[in-house]
Amino acid sequence: MAIPAQGGFLQRTSGAKKVMVLDLGFLGDTVHLLPALWMVRQAYPQAELHAVVAEHIISLMTCLPWIDRAWGYPRFPKHATLRQNLQMVRRLRKERFDVLINLNGSDRSSWLTFLSGAPARLGRKPRDGGPPFWGRMFTEFVQYHSATEPVYLQRCRCLEQAGFPFTRAEFHSQVDATDLQAARITTADSGTYFHMSPFTTADKKELSPEQIADLIGRLEARFPEQRWVLSGAPTERECRKMNALLAALRRKPWRVFAGELNLVQVAAVIQHSAMHLSGDTGTLHLALMTGAPSVSWFRSGVGTSAWIPSGDRHRTVLGDEGVEGSYLRGVDTGALVRAVEEVLGTPGAISP
Repeated sequence: MAIPAQGGFLQRTSGAKKVMVLDLGFLGDTVHLLPALWMVRQAYPQAELHAVVAEHIISLMTCLPWIDRAWGYPRFPKHATLRQNLQMVRRLRKERFDVLINLNGSDRSSWLTFLSGAPARLGRKPRDGGPPFWGRMFTEFVQYHSATEPVYLQRCRCLEQAGFPFTRAEFHSQVDATDLQAARITTADSGTYFHMSPFTTADKKELSPEQIADLIGRLEARFPEQRWVLSGAPTERECRKMNALLAALRRKPWRVFAGELNLVQVAAVIQHSAMHLSGDTGTLHLALMTGAPSVSWFRSGVGTSAWIPSGDRHRTVLGDEGVEGSYLRGVDTGALVRAVEEVLGTPGAISP
């Protein structure tokens, strides 16, 4: 049965030669894992460090040269089959990890943690305590939750409870400027364009097409020197939405990408932009990771603020989540324009 780590986990495992950090979340979850992952890297400088992330976002891990090996786990568009889970267990056991850290706490990831065979298994206890079997999946646990503190900071605090040194959250990602080439953008273009991800996974988290077009039009009038780059996922839904949006715009954007770029290339485009604009979607977290200024629109709700970037270089305008089939309501377009003005008035806001 797992026991509270009480600050001694790192001390007890300091001689580990092979360490795995397991997280099966999507893009936002993985970006918010990076500061904690960096803490693990610093705490075990001699160890071979591995990380498991969702297979469809594994390209992001090339931004972390200090990870020895990244593993992909099938999550999208379908969950892993029983056969794939058994294969993952065999691979984990074959590696003979000394330490496995899982700050996710989901049922699936907890079972994989237990079946990995790692002798030291650190978990984050779910807010509700988890199912009855949860405590038997780990050897030690931490418990830290907040409805307002950034998710990435919460994960760092979890490790701090287990004895990992912590001073500040740092992403330590490296996005090469050569990744701009796929977007036909160069470093000379840095700070000369706005990047927008107009769409999310559901209408109820998005602004209406009419409001998006109005927002772009107002910002074009306010910042005529800035060009526009729009990007979306290669799904049928987002491609259809992108075509409709382009037809509604007064001017053709400088660049439009409907899934042609991989995650690292999108991160490079965002990093070199003067401003990233989006709703509650993965690219907003890429802006946080790369240090790009951002303005976003979010639904109000318990726990939402934990996923919203904070600081002088970020602004968010809250609205009310639409019912199924409708768009985000109550987000004032003028407030979004003023938010862009405020962020761009911040020293260094357009410096990538």
